[in-house]
Amino acid sequence: MPGGGRPEADAGARHWTFLSNHGHVLVCLARDPEARLRDVALAVGITERAVQKIVSDLEEAGVVERVREGRRNRYRLFLDRPLRHPIEAHRTVGSLLGMVLDEPAVRRLGGPGQEPRRSVE
Repeated sequence: MPGGGRPEADAGARHWTFLSNHGHVLVCLARDPEARLRDVALAVGITERAVQKIVSDLEEAGVVERVREGRRNRYRLFLDRPLRHPIEAHRTVGSLLGMVLDEPAVRRLGGPGQEPRRSVE
């Protein structure tokens, strides 16, 4: 596991992750609600246009709200929204983020041992 602590993939191996790009964008916005979409795109490894589309999808689903502050956007996440697929619909956006984020970010979201927030920005 040189470098970033991840096992190196075989040169011919197909790359995949457990979270979709929508999940990755959501995690980035939870970590930094003031993140520029350009920075989110770099972190996720997709184009800025793809991130814009994903944020629009998340807004339409009622998971994210874009709040304009001067020349920047701030993103509010609604943690009580259920996950969209029937297999995981018994879980919320907040529970997903609680599994993925580091401890300080989970505390900011109202993580384990704390009353969960309905939204975070």
